Amino acid sequence: MKKLAALTMAALMAVSVAGCGSSKTEETTPAETKTESAAESKDAAETEAKADAEEAEADGEKKVYQIATDTTFAPFEFENEKGEMVGIDLDLLKAIAEDQGFEYELQVVGFNAAVTSLEAGESDAVIAGMSITPQRQEKYDFSEPYFESGVGCAVLADSDIDDYDDLKGQQVAAKTGTEGCKFAKSIADQYGFTVAEFDSSSNMYQDVLTGTSAACFEDYPVMGYEITRGVELKLLDKLESKNSYGLGVMKGENGELVEMFNAGLKNLQDSGKYDEIVNTYITK
Repeated sequence: MKKLAALTMAALMAVSVAGCGSSKTEETTPAETKTESAAESKDAAETEAKADAEEAEADGEKKVYQIATDTTFAPFEFENEKGEMVGIDLDLLKAIAEDQGFEYELQVVGFNAAVTSLEAGESDAVIAGMSITPQRQEKYDFSEPYFESGVGCAVLADSDIDDYDDLKGQQVAAKTGTEGCKFAKSIADQYGFTVAEFDSSSNMYQDVLTGTSAACFEDYPVMGYEITRGVELKLLDKLESKNSYGLGVMKGENGELVEMFNAGLKNLQDSGKYDEIVNTYITK
């Protein structure tokens, strides 16, 4: 009987110990701790994502783009007689911003400073008669071209000259060190004319106006602007050494601004507003 009682007592103790062990395990199981931790992390992540979304939305509503430009590059940007910054670049930018509903502040700093500002993150974009070149495309993203520039040839407003063949045996004028001068020299032998170089555009134009030179070569928009201001010349229907201008941003940044610029530009072109702006500054 004593032996049986002892065995019974031992069995009861074993069950009791096993029960306590099971209860302890249920309270501290790693699986449950991991589940609770994951839930907390999920809640924290959702809260953070919500905060980021709200902040991004707020930033989107308040975004004012900083756009850098040149100080003087007529007819694209320059100061008029009223002290206002105007020009093809600036008028297009203003019209596109109105069309697309974005806000911007203009930084008038000069071309080199504008590019430096962009690369330093002090501005979001540059619009300054900036040519789209393969070298620049390695560092910047560009909008669709908004202007096609290049070298033009101008003659007297009442001249019968309408092609390079008509310049044979005559003298043409060009400004030293310019693309216009470089191009004129490159075709001089082919068309049988000589090139007289000048240090200033005004002297070059004057040489044509007095009849000493039969034509002059210069950047087409620059000459077109001077014609608009009253210089009695006309441009031949030729454009050489073509290059396109675009709005530039740092590569991979401000893509939404480029998209809005492109969309607004197309709307201006479709409506005729684009031609209206350009024709204000350039006359052929």
